[in-house]
Amino acid sequence: MTTLGQYVPGTSPVHRMPAIAKLAVLVVVLLTIAIAVRHPWELVPATAVTVAAYALSRIGPRAALRQLRPAVWMLLFVGAFQWLFTSWQRALVVCGVLGLSVAWAALVSLTTRVLDMLDAIHRLLGPFRRFGVNTDRVGLVLAMTIRCIPLIGGLVADVTEARKARGLGFSIRALAVPVVIGALRTADAMGEALAARGVDD
Repeated sequence: MTTLGQYVPGTSPVHRMPAIAKLAVLVVVLLTIAIAVRHPWELVPATAVTVAAYALSRIGPRAALRQLRPAVWMLLFVGAFQWLFTSWQRALVVCGVLGLSVAWAALVSLTTRVLDMLDAIHRLLGPFRRFGVNTDRVGLVLAMTIRCIPLIGGLVADVTEARKARGLGFSIRALAVPVVIGALRTADAMGEALAARGVDD
């Protein structure tokens, strides 16, 4: 099972692109989508380009669609809110832009090793050292953030499977409480590990 943002080894042209180039393309694409897409029909070419990018990266459709699964509930909530207070066209555009943004961010993560991505970000932040920015600390935060994505996904999956095994139905509260508790315990363990290694304030 491919979790959100987990690197998939490959030799495609997208895999071979330098990490810093992929990050630059990601920024340009996200800005273009956010600015250019204003009507539902404009989602069609944007989606076509996204599908072509995934095809070029040789990421299978199942793995690609799986990247959107964690964002489904957020998209449903945002879509319902927009539909209720604006219009269904606006809801479609907002959800489409968000979904495409998640897909492009996931494509970069799926085709880029974490160390390569952190190295690229470290180089990009290099000029800010003169202003007191601790690039090592920023890199550490990013590494922990990337690592926590599959951890949280695993917590949700474990809780869901446990409820299914007990024959219990779906409940937002019953899902959220154990996930939050598990996430807090994981955060405490990470904090203690970092403190033990002298990485604290």
